[in-house]
Amino acid sequence: MCCGLKRRFLLLYATQKGQAKAIAEEIWQQAGARGFEADMHCMSEMDKYNLETEKDPVVIVISTTGTGDPPDTARKLVKKIQDTTLPPDHFAHLQYGLLGLGDSEYTFFCNGGKTVDQRLQELGARHFYDTGLADDCVGLELVVDPWIDGLWHALKEVFLLQKEREGMNSGVDAVSNSLSEAPHVVHELNLSSEVQNLKLEHEGVKSSDVLSQKLVDISLVASNRENEASLVHSVPPISQSALNIPALPPEYIEVQFQDTHGENPCLSSLISEGAVFEVPVTKAVQLTREDAVKTALLLELDIADTVFDYQPGDAFCVMCPNNVSEVEELLHILELSEKGDYFVCVKVKQGTKKKGAARPQHIPERSTLKFILTWCLELRATPKKAFLRALVECTSDVREKRRLQELCSRQGASDYTRFIRDPNVCLLDLLHAFPSCKPSLNLLIEHLPKLQARYYSASSSNLYQPGKLSFVFSIVEFAACPTRPVSRKGVCTGWLAELVAPQLRANRNTVDTNRGSCSTEKISIFARPNNAFHLPSDPSVPLMMVGPGTGISPFIGFLQHRQKLREEHTDWEFGETWLFFGCRHQDRDYLFKDELRCFLENGTLNHLKVCFSRDSSSTAEVAPPKYVQDVIRLHAKEVARVLLKERGYFYVCGDKKHMADGVSDAVVDILSMEMETDKLEAMKFLATLREAKRYLQDVWS
Repeated sequence: MCCGLKRRFLLLYATQKGQAKAIAEEIWQQAGARGFEADMHCMSEMDKYNLETEKDPVVIVISTTGTGDPPDTARKLVKKIQDTTLPPDHFAHLQYGLLGLGDSEYTFFCNGGKTVDQRLQELGARHFYDTGLADDCVGLELVVDPWIDGLWHALKEVFLLQKEREGMNSGVDAVSNSLSEAPHVVHELNLSSEVQNLKLEHEGVKSSDVLSQKLVDISLVASNRENEASLVHSVPPISQSALNIPALPPEYIEVQFQDTHGENPCLSSLISEGAVFEVPVTKAVQLTREDAVKTALLLELDIADTVFDYQPGDAFCVMCPNNVSEVEELLHILELSEKGDYFVCVKVKQGTKKKGAARPQHIPERSTLKFILTWCLELRATPKKAFLRALVECTSDVREKRRLQELCSRQGASDYTRFIRDPNVCLLDLLHAFPSCKPSLNLLIEHLPKLQARYYSASSSNLYQPGKLSFVFSIVEFAACPTRPVSRKGVCTGWLAELVAPQLRANRNTVDTNRGSCSTEKISIFARPNNAFHLPSDPSVPLMMVGPGTGISPFIGFLQHRQKLREEHTDWEFGETWLFFGCRHQDRDYLFKDELRCFLENGTLNHLKVCFSRDSSSTAEVAPPKYVQDVIRLHAKEVARVLLKERGYFYVCGDKKHMADGVSDAVVDILSMEMETDKLEAMKFLATLREAKRYLQDVWS
């Protein structure tokens, strides 16, 4: 302790889906137990804190969203600190520690945190504790837990030095120097550019790969034991260990059941991002054959009576409900089936110990129980450790209670990853696995995150098809496994497929499947914030598009738009267009085959290069390329010409891990060969192409 010295620090969080907030709340709880005072605020609450005058240490927890952007709740602050007129010593008085959250499956890993971190440094702020970057790809807790552990020592050092400064005014410079040289518990991951990350990958030491391998090793060791661990069963040493479990999160929500009279809120009231449009589905077409590995659908929406506007390459959001049967099943387990249509009033519990307790913004003040479970809460979310800790108190069976304690404990980190995080276990899976666990409704509202709208890329051009918006998706399937007793479809793709099933059946009975059948079914959509995945403003610039599978979706919109421009502006010069497409089987899942042939014939598309990963050609002397990255390598000279000599654009859309990374590797190899330089220099050049927005990705994991 610091002998009466106030040990306050400012704790800011910026969250998109609730993870950063949950971690900040964990820090706030631990702070009180360790003799610190954490003044916690959402970063958007700029009227409650002032970094310009802040004298105490600042701790920041910030996530990343979209294609590397800070979360919506950080936008105001980020805009403010990015003011170019601010002097370089604007935050010279500020000392801070930052924890960034991200996912290394995406190109701009932790870029939300890195953006704030870099700008604070540029404005003179100093680290009192090194930046931590947590990777959701391998488990946030692998960085978050040790970062929080080390935070308390770093804060203690700050306050000790602060006390010395107050008592030894003449030694200010010496103390300041010792502060800057204080040992750091977590090594900083610098943002200077993407090149450092590229270099690490090139040298074979990508951190997420190392961590993933450790997790694989843990799984192999466990599976070789006679008494094998599972979601509900543990083995030594954890089964015999004393456990360090998180503090029990304080309850803060109160739910009051009312009558069955009234109306639920409109869906638009759940969205703060902008206008919501309810639009009819005018066409539904199955693009794949029945025997394809994945079923791909195209839906066309009628937006003629709305002010919704978009460009080819834009993504938009679809509001989707949770699966009806899963909602009913949860109501049954909670013994609330008879109250599904009752209205509930959600309020903050009087006397709660939770800091800044408030009704979650995604929960209406008054709506039916079914509405909350259907439209507001992400029932499929993987439970966080704080939720598991709370569920312990709702569990009556001693063995089940112990296992839940293990899964949320520090000692059970690998079991949590293996049996909950990696298999995407959800609340229903847990309640089946631990039948004596009977959580209260208020607990679900406190711990389940907001049901997120799902993003889809536009597969059409408003210029080519005025008043129409098309998109393509594959129906996501989650197979049954030991931790998930039943197979499930994706929340949104499963719902959409069920919604248009009558149209699809009607299509099979008509000759012209392109027409589809009219329907009165409607879905709610809203615009996603602007991104850079657009056609070049100069139509004479050449472009190369890589889109295997449903990754072809935005490029159909590109080509439709380009075709219409060519028809309307016969005097314009248009650059050459390349499309690299791949699928499993030429006769089962070759999406938009006829449309692509038309684009080739009318000159909108100049080069179409395709490959089929599961079609074998026993008669060919040389095996054909299997994947798009293989085809790209076959056209190395053309790729180099477009990127190096003609300042063209290169677009990649689709799966990141199994495709986009392979494509970027191929491009690096091509650049290295054509530039006659080593691979690291080629990586640096690719990084400059990304920064110039000439190498653009729209990828998912």
